[in-house]
Amino acid sequence: MLALFLPAGILVGTGLLVLSAVSFHSFVLQAIWAVLGAILVLIFLRVDARTVFNSRWVVWGIYGFALLLMLFALVASPLVRNTHSWIVLGPFTLQPVELMKVALILLYASYFSRRHMAIARWKTILTSFFFFVIPAAISVKLPDLGSAVIFFGIWFGFLLLLGLPLRRTLVALLVLVLAAGFMWAYVLKSYHRARIMGFLFPQDSNALGINYSVTQSKIAIGNGGWFGRGYGQGTQTQLGFLSEPTEDFIFAATIEEWGFLGGLVVCGAFVFLIFQILKIGMLADENFEKFICLGTAMMFAVQFILNAGSATGLTPVVGVTFPFLSYGGSSLLANTFMLAVINSIRKQS
Repeated sequence: MLALFLPAGILVGTGLLVLSAVSFHSFVLQAIWAVLGAILVLIFLRVDARTVFNSRWVVWGIYGFALLLMLFALVASPLVRNTHSWIVLGPFTLQPVELMKVALILLYASYFSRRHMAIARWKTILTSFFFFVIPAAISVKLPDLGSAVIFFGIWFGFLLLLGLPLRRTLVALLVLVLAAGFMWAYVLKSYHRARIMGFLFPQDSNALGINYSVTQSKIAIGNGGWFGRGYGQGTQTQLGFLSEPTEDFIFAATIEEWGFLGGLVVCGAFVFLIFQILKIGMLADENFEKFICLGTAMMFAVQFILNAGSATGLTPVVGVTFPFLSYGGSSLLANTFMLAVINSIRKQS
């Protein structure tokens, strides 16, 4: 248990430390969500996850409920930062896409645990494709492009790791390229296209325009040096030059104040967490349990790549949180829930 929750605790603790220096209000809310996550862990210490989620009706119920919440957010939620991603509940906000990530992992774990031997059949591929494409389409309309990319990463990661033949893989990629072309022409907002073009051709983009956030993030990372500027002393972070230092660019804020060594600790804790999740999955008794661990590790890995990649300019900025580090109650609670389920799997293995 310690090997699983210690790295997660390091990430949450580091995030709270950075948040306390940037936004005390965000720090308090995140601390409350962290306590709720700890309560979830305690609950699943006494509950066998297999008895809860082995029922397909439970899994489908979570997926359907998450879809309904996403549709409600699309049509009825207020516009917050140019998106309808949040359902406002008094002082708190709920992001339905985080529940959908959990739902997709459980649904794919249940689906592929019974059909992994038939992974090469088109029926299996197409059915699993529709599981992700429906919430992905809603996510794009919110608009929340980052969550749509994560949904795709969960689906495609399962196909690849379960042994999808090369020819099927190439066909799937071709379909996705065509879908991406359609989205580029008819679905994506102008600022989405500008961000992608700014990433592909940074030399042709204005550093004070579409690439402003990435430019300031790189400056913040460079300012950190080996040991950082110290608690609350990051100039880019504290003076407001760094965009979204509590969420999208918290990795840059962490390095600016705690240096390269601080960033190394964060990355090391994250990699160790992924390793422990995969280790528990390898030792699990049933395919369903193995696939829950596999899906969770893939989700965390995709989010890490997109968040850290955005901060360093290696990927386009799509607005994805760093698991356990970034501010976001829905994200923290969903991630902690998956760790609680995985710890329950570890106990029963």
